[in-house]
This record gives sequence, C-alpha cells and structure tokens, in this order.
Amino acid sequence: MVKIRLARRGRKKLAIYDVVVADSKSPRDGRFIEKIGSYNPTSQPNKLMLDEERAFYWVMVGAQPTDTVRHLLSQQGVLYRKHLQIGVNKKAISQETADAKLKTWKDAKVATTQNSGVEVAKKKAEQKKAALAAETKVKEARAEAIKKKNEVPPPVAPTAPETTEA
Repeated sequence: MVKIRLARRGRKKLAIYDVVVADSKSPRDGRFIEKIGSYNPTSQPNKLMLDEERAFYWVMVGAQPTDTVRHLLSQQGVLYRKHLQIGVNKKAISQETADAKLKTWKDAKVATTQNSGVEVAKKKAEQKKAALAAETKVKEARAEAIKKKNEVPPPVAPTAPETTEA
C-alpha cells in the first residue's frame, strides 16, 4: 500500500517535514518513492510548499494520505479537486464546470486567508495596546506609592501640656 506521509528532518525542536509518497512498510524517515513537498509547522503562519499536480496524481491513483497530510491536502484544495474529478469521470459534471468550481473555491480561500491575517494583526495590536495601558497603570501606582513613602510629614508643633490649677 502506498501512503502520502510526512518524513521528519531538521534539528531538535525545530522540525521540518518532507511530504513524501512511500510504501507503508518503509520507515518514517527511510526510503520513499517521491518527494512532493515540504511543511514547516514551526513558522508563523505554517508554511506548506506542495506540488499540487503530483499530489493530485498520487491521490487519484490510490495513495492513502495520513491524517495530518489529509488535512494539509484539504487546505490546499487537492481533495476537493479529486472530488470534482470523480464527478467528471462519472459524467455528472463537465470539466469546465469542475474547473470553475475549483477556481471559485480557491479564490474564496485566498480571500478568507487574507482577511484572517488582517484580523490577527488587529488583534495583536489591540492586545499590545491593552498591555501597555495596564503597564502604565501599574507604573503610576508604583510612582504614587514611592511618592507617599518618601514624603516627609509636616512638622507637628509641640503642644504645651495642659496644667490644671486647682
């Protein structure tokens, strides 16, 4: 059985993975049939470089992706393309319709990805602003406490003891 899976490389705690097509009996980092991409989960945002044509070919000929790779292929639209191509093969839809649906899906995906990037940047800016405001408030409270501590109390005039005359 042929699998599409990740093969680890990179140093300790900074893993980078190759997306490979390999026999299911070969070891994780061992022999593989073809390298179709790479995946870096440690970068922000995660980077996936994938040869979509080769991934689509291998999925169509029956290679089984692992759970992680299935998720990555789904994000790239390879599995949706497979779904549409099966419809074309069964003559349920035309190739032009399938291509148009895939293009529409990819355009929507790009738009949501760009919007989420903008939203993340706004959220980070708001968090930074809130942290700065909280830090300023704490700084002012500390300055006030130091000021009270260092303040010299006004001299108190000695009071004359009361004498009681009988």
